[in-house]
Amino acid sequence: MFYGLNSFFKKILPKGLFYRSLIIVAAPTILLQLIVTVVFFDSIWIKANKGMTRSLVGEIKTLSDVYNSDNKEQINYLTEIYKKNFDFVINSIDEPLPEEIFERRFSPMDRSLRRELKSTFGVGNYWFSTVNYLDIVELRIRSDNKNLQFFFPKERIATSSVRLFVLWITLPSIILILIAILFLKNQTRPITNLAKAAQRFGKGDYINEFRPSGAREIRNAAYEFDRMAKRINRHLNQRSEMLSGISHDLRTPLTRLKLQLAMINNKEISSNMSKDIDEMENMLNDYLQFAKTQVKESTERINLKDIFKILENRIKNSNLIVNINDEIICYGRKNALDRCFSNIINNGLIYGKKVEVTVQKSPNRAVILFEDDGPGIPIEHYRNVFKPFFRLDKSRSLNKSGVGLGLAIVEDIVHSHGGNINLSKSHMGGLQVKISLPF
Repeated sequence: MFYGLNSFFKKILPKGLFYRSLIIVAAPTILLQLIVTVVFFDSIWIKANKGMTRSLVGEIKTLSDVYNSDNKEQINYLTEIYKKNFDFVINSIDEPLPEEIFERRFSPMDRSLRRELKSTFGVGNYWFSTVNYLDIVELRIRSDNKNLQFFFPKERIATSSVRLFVLWITLPSIILILIAILFLKNQTRPITNLAKAAQRFGKGDYINEFRPSGAREIRNAAYEFDRMAKRINRHLNQRSEMLSGISHDLRTPLTRLKLQLAMINNKEISSNMSKDIDEMENMLNDYLQFAKTQVKESTERINLKDIFKILENRIKNSNLIVNINDEIICYGRKNALDRCFSNIINNGLIYGKKVEVTVQKSPNRAVILFEDDGPGIPIEHYRNVFKPFFRLDKSRSLNKSGVGLGLAIVEDIVHSHGGNINLSKSHMGGLQVKISLPF
C-alpha cells in the first residue's frame, strides 16, 4: 500500500529542484493559512454570526408580538425608536408572503438566519431575501392581522470584518510565496548552471567561462568540478600531444628509409620493404587521427545536409548514395562529425562495393543509417570492434590498411555529442551502422 502511494506521489510531484523546494516552502504556509481560516470560521465567525442572528430574531419576535397587540401608541413608539436607533424599517402590509425564495443555500448568513427563523416562527411563516438589496435584508413575517415587513442592514447578522480577515490571510501568504520564489531562484540557478556545464563537458565542449556561485556547498562543488575538468583537459591534451609528437617524429626515419630503398638495386627486396613502410605510415596516420578527436573545437549550429554534401563532393564515388531531404539542424563540432561520417563511409567502400546513407528526423533526434554490402561483422564482435586496436581476422580482411582505431574514433565522437551508435545487419547483406544525435 505504502509503495503504491509512494509511486503515485512520485508521478504527480514535480521533478525539478526549484519546484520541489517551492512546495517545501509554500505547502506549510498554505496549510497553516487554511487551518487558521477554518478555525476562525468555525470558532469565531460562525458562532458570532449565529449569536447576532439569534439576537436579531429575538427582537423581531418581540416586535411581532407588539404589533399583534391592540396598543397603537406603543406600536408607533417602538417603530420610531427602532428606525432611529437600529436602522429598522417596519411596515404592515396586506400582501401575502411570496412563494419564491431567494435565499442562498451555501451562504452562512442565509443558513443561520433560516435556522433561527424556522425555530422561532415555524415553517411557512416567514420569507426573507438577502439578494434584493446590496446592504439590506428584507424580511416578512406572517402575522395575525397583517403581514409585517422588516428592512434592516446586513451588518446586524454578519460581521463586516470577514473580508478584511480574508485579505490579511491571503495577502501575506502571496507575498511570502513570492519572496520564497525569488530566493529559491537565486539558490537553484547555480545548481542549474553547474548541471549545464557538466552536460556540456560530457559532450566534449571546453568550459572556460564557468564561474562558481551560490551557497558555500554549491560553490565548493563547482570549484571541484572546475578543477576536475581542467585536470581531464590537461590529461587529454598531453595524450594528444604525445601521440602527435611520436607520430611526427617517426615520419623522419621512415622518410630516410624510403630514400635508402630507392638506392637498392634488388627491386624485390625494395618492393617488400616499401609495403612495410607504407603500412607503418598508414598506422601513423591512424594514430594522428585518433589524437585529433580530442583537439579543441567549439560547438556550433550544424546542418547535416550540408555536411553530407561536402562528403559527397570530397569522396566522389558513384557507389555512395546519400538520402536526405529535410534540413536537419543539430549542435556539435563540425570537423569531428565530418571525421566520424568519413570513417564509416570509407570503411564501407573499402570492405564493400556500395554504401547507402539515409538521414531521418525523429521527434527529438536525428537518425543516420549507414549500410554497405560488404562481409559484415559477426554479432559476437559488435562490441569488440569499438575497442581501440581491435581487428577482425575473418570477416574483415587483414590485407586492408588500418590498425583498428576507426570505429573507436567514431564511437568516441558520437558519445561526446550525447548520441548513440549501434551495429546490425544491413538489408544489403553487409553491416548497418545506426547513429542517433540529439538536436
